Amino acid sequence: MTVVTVTRKDGSIVEVECDGHTDYGEEGEDIVCAALSSVVQTAVLGLMQVVGVNVDLKRDAVRGYLKMRLPELTREMRRDADTVLNTMLCGISDLHEGFSRFIKLEVK
Repeated sequence: MTVVTVTRKDGSIVEVECDGHTDYGEEGEDIVCAALSSVVQTAVLGLMQVVGVNVDLKRDAVRGYLKMRLPELTREMRRDADTVLNTMLCGISDLHEGFSRFIKLEVK
């Protein structure tokens, strides 16, 4: 099971942590893990390459671990980051709804 923890501060997402493999299918063929990874990693790319946020990022592919933490942002960057991260959360929530035996979602 992958545990996804989304941390909010003042209404905005400031940290996302994904820990563990979903174990929906065999390694390399796990469509739930691939979908979840795509949603989260696309958000990371959007933050870094589109919004221009210097995200503090830690990854361990073997463990199935990703943690991103956002620094303090300008008002404009925060608005854009909120758009990216709230869209990411919509995707994660949808996956969680369909595959709750494989994804645990915690929003703090």
